[in-house]
Amino acid sequence: MDQRQDQQTEEPTLREKAYESFTRHLLARDVRPGQFVSQRHLVELTGLTLGAIRELIPRLEAEGLIKTVPQRGLQIAHIDLNLIREAFQLRLFLEKEAVALFVQTASDEVVEKLIRQHREISDAIAAGNETPELDAHAQAVDWGMHDAFVAALDNAIIWNVYRVNSIKMRLINQERFRINGRVAPVMGEHMAVLEAIKCRSADGAVEALVKHIGHARDRALRL
Repeated sequence: MDQRQDQQTEEPTLREKAYESFTRHLLARDVRPGQFVSQRHLVELTGLTLGAIRELIPRLEAEGLIKTVPQRGLQIAHIDLNLIREAFQLRLFLEKEAVALFVQTASDEVVEKLIRQHREISDAIAAGNETPELDAHAQAVDWGMHDAFVAALDNAIIWNVYRVNSIKMRLINQERFRINGRVAPVMGEHMAVLEAIKCRSADGAVEALVKHIGHARDRALRL
């Protein structure tokens, strides 16, 4: 393989590393929504080359995670009411279809595992054992359930759209509300979805999911 072929093989990997590094720092709040950053700052943050960062910026702009502001530089996506409405609307469109299919295709073992995870968290809360570690675990279980629904579609195009919107949802979550202190009601809403899935009721699962996402949207818009 010649040098040009080596570069062609390596370049997509480098771009992916730059993207993954940026989104990881974004979700870790090393950069904040609305913050202005320079290309040099992103180089320092990610440890990658300036060339990799410059190649990354068009993708971030296309996904709405960053925008170029003349005379100011690069601005991290700002969490405003319009973004919240649009992100939740897209989430509803994707997940309603996803959970309806999940009802039909998910194995009993997968469903029981999700139910068990939620019951263990709910039992810990009922016993007065809520801790920051439990909150973090509950948040991971929360995202994992929604990810499982969309993954069941087995559609790379939809998954990519969902993945980008999921990053925005997590930013909204960090800025507008957190699961801390709300673990019990969130787990209860999830259990309503999962019980409908266990009964193989697509209508029931969709109805419970819409109610759950609607509650989350309303909390975000009220703050």
